[in-house]
Amino acid sequence: MCRQSTITRKTKETDITLSINLDGNGKSKIETPIGFLNHMLDAFARHSGFDLEIKANGDTHIDGHHTVEDIGICLGLAIQKALGDCCGIERYGSCSLPMDEALVHVNLDLCNRTAFVWKVNIDAPFVGEFDTQLTSEFFQALASNNPMNLHLRLEYGKNAHHIIEALFKATARAFAQATKITSDKIPSTKGVL
Repeated sequence: MCRQSTITRKTKETDITLSINLDGNGKSKIETPIGFLNHMLDAFARHSGFDLEIKANGDTHIDGHHTVEDIGICLGLAIQKALGDCCGIERYGSCSLPMDEALVHVNLDLCNRTAFVWKVNIDAPFVGEFDTQLTSEFFQALASNNPMNLHLRLEYGKNAHHIIEALFKATARAFAQATKITSDKIPSTKGVL
């Protein structure tokens, strides 16, 4: 089974090509104009085990919003396309992950229905040049375009870098669990996801 896909999205605001291999080794080649986002997407690839290539340009002279959101859209679409009919996957994934003083919880269900729950408060407005408000925009775009149930919660933490990085790593680990092939059946009593 080949669980790979490529998504290209070109708008007046962004130009993105994203390729993913769900059965990879966590290799990444990330090229976006947002340094902190590159770091987060590299962490996502390593902790999910997905091979991930992203080349993105966007109107970051305005701000990072369109670029961050559209990469979330492309990642969601690419994972959905690579999963196909979801036959045999575990479907559910969860991870509680500490990073220094921060502790986060991520739970997801690859159920083909969108529900996004964000119980995270990040006090600092920026990490470097990255607007921390865009963290929720990224994950909401990911959840809406997979589609899936995605619940993210911050138990505690102060450092914005640690909180955001923990969220990306925990989401990656939950995806690794949920996309793992464990049977030859669709994981639903409906017979379809």
